[in-house]
Amino acid sequence: MGPGVIRDAHGYPALRPDLDLIAGMVEPQVRVLDIGCGDGVLLHYLDREKGCDGRGIEISQQGVQESVARGLSVIQGDADHDLDFFPDDAFDVVVLSQTLQATRRPDMVIRNLVRIGRRAIVSFPNFGHWRCRAHLLIRGRMPRTRGLPYAWYDTPNIHLCTITDFVRSCAHAGVRIETSLALDSRGRVVRRNAPDGYANLIGEIGMFVLTRDRV
Repeated sequence: MGPGVIRDAHGYPALRPDLDLIAGMVEPQVRVLDIGCGDGVLLHYLDREKGCDGRGIEISQQGVQESVARGLSVIQGDADHDLDFFPDDAFDVVVLSQTLQATRRPDMVIRNLVRIGRRAIVSFPNFGHWRCRAHLLIRGRMPRTRGLPYAWYDTPNIHLCTITDFVRSCAHAGVRIETSLALDSRGRVVRRNAPDGYANLIGEIGMFVLTRDRV
């Protein structure tokens, strides 16, 4: 852990603002699956502060090792191949934060999220943000912003979308949007009820709570 890491009042690494928002949406003592959990900081917070029963999937070996070092139950895997093995309604909440754009079949991943969990919390960089549009229009090059810092040739993001694209994909998949937020690059809310053109223009990150209509 580097010396510049910001810590909370208890000495633990502070959550990123967007993860702090997600943590606020998770009820105490529920079952949580965090897909693409990184170093496990969100799961660790939910376990410590809310008594949640957390599990994680992380593609990088380093992330898995750091999560396990926190005492978390995290396995190495990826959303494209491993979600099919989870049974229906195995978790109360499934989290997919800033990972959807790196999956090969985001439509199938979205369907699996609401199959596995009663609710799914999803966040992703919004390619419809005005800076991305201006970058393409004026420079004629793939945008590089705070939320999308990679060059086109070394980016892990293979399926970028806009907030409008995501909303339409949910409708096509029969997934209900329970809550929607547009965030700035620091994860601060700039607009609630995000499925509209204005949110698509000003939001650098889209965050949605999804559910599936049970039969």
